[in-house]
Amino acid sequence: MPQHTGVAQVVILALSALLIIPAALHARAQGGNTSKKPSLSLKASPTIAFAPARVVFVAELKGGANDNEEFYCPTVEWEWGDLTTSTAEADCDPYQAGKSEIKRRYTVDHQFKNPGSFRIRLLLKKGDKVIGAANTLVQVRPGLGSPGDQ
Repeated sequence: MPQHTGVAQVVILALSALLIIPAALHARAQGGNTSKKPSLSLKASPTIAFAPARVVFVAELKGGANDNEEFYCPTVEWEWGDLTTSTAEADCDPYQAGKSEIKRRYTVDHQFKNPGSFRIRLLLKKGDKVIGAANTLVQVRPGLGSPGDQ
């Protein structure tokens, strides 16, 4: 009888492994924690400047899977806070799961001609749907030759 108990335990362990390991591998293949939606951050440099000011903006996608289909090849829209906007659409290959990689960094510069406080907004879009958004503030102070300086 004890010999059968040992065999039964081995069979139970083997069956457990067959059930647990594939589930763990499936969760890992699905990205585990990386399957979460990436977060978007936006930084300006400098954040305070004198007009006319050239400001560089860097947006970063952090977290999530590198092959996240929702974030693959988005339209990038910038709202500059000075009543101007910019839009960029990339020419990307069709999405392939496990092969296509999302862009993690977007860098652009913008010239602010007049003084003021500007809220800059970045939108990542798929069609009309906003999939990511971030914003930051820039202060532009009157500089030499700014309107109202004379």
